[in-house]
Amino acid sequence: MADQAITVALCDDHGVVRSGLRRLLDDEADIRVVGEAGSAEQAAAVAAAERPNVFVMDLGLPGTSGFEATRMVVEASPATRVLVLTAHDDIAYLRKAFQVGAKGYLVKDVADLELVLAIRQVAAGEEFVDPSLGAALLAPDAPGPRPGGPGGELSERELEVLRLVGLGYTNAEIAEALYVSVRTVETHRAHLQHKLGLKTRADLVRYARDVGLLEDGDPTP
Repeated sequence: MADQAITVALCDDHGVVRSGLRRLLDDEADIRVVGEAGSAEQAAAVAAAERPNVFVMDLGLPGTSGFEATRMVVEASPATRVLVLTAHDDIAYLRKAFQVGAKGYLVKDVADLELVLAIRQVAAGEEFVDPSLGAALLAPDAPGPRPGGPGGELSERELEVLRLVGLGYTNAEIAEALYVSVRTVETHRAHLQHKLGLKTRADLVRYARDVGLLEDGDPTP
């Protein structure tokens, strides 16, 4: 059975969380934990050394983000499939995780059994999405008008930038979150102000709040 076991590595900056996950997975006959990491750099090193079938990845890592860690793991070991396990039950996080190479996304308050099932499903070559977010992922372009103004409707990326502006992110922080240059963010902001007929950051923040882009519990920089 050992030769057929799903090999798994864990990345979370809290040792107690990794220990709990290891104890849970050690009870499964078909799963074997082969490595642990507390940072993106450690995760890449573990991926390169162990080539696990599945890498369970937290997004809230110190320094380099879990998104970048996911990209680094996939680059270091292309056959490894990343399963994000995070506290963020946010569709924007979900989409970004899949954009950088994740194959699964699970919110941390799930039952133990669901984590085990997600690992098995991802290891089998399938994708896994937390049921609470799956409908939103499958219907990203739901009908209905986009927010806009005198200059036209906002694009998906402009909505992302507007939301982050509303949350208080600087241009540099938005660039890091969206994996684009600061100049690109500045261009998006200029387009936002033109389309909406607004002049200042404070105007953009008020608009983002008024159209419902900001919610309690939203991530902050």
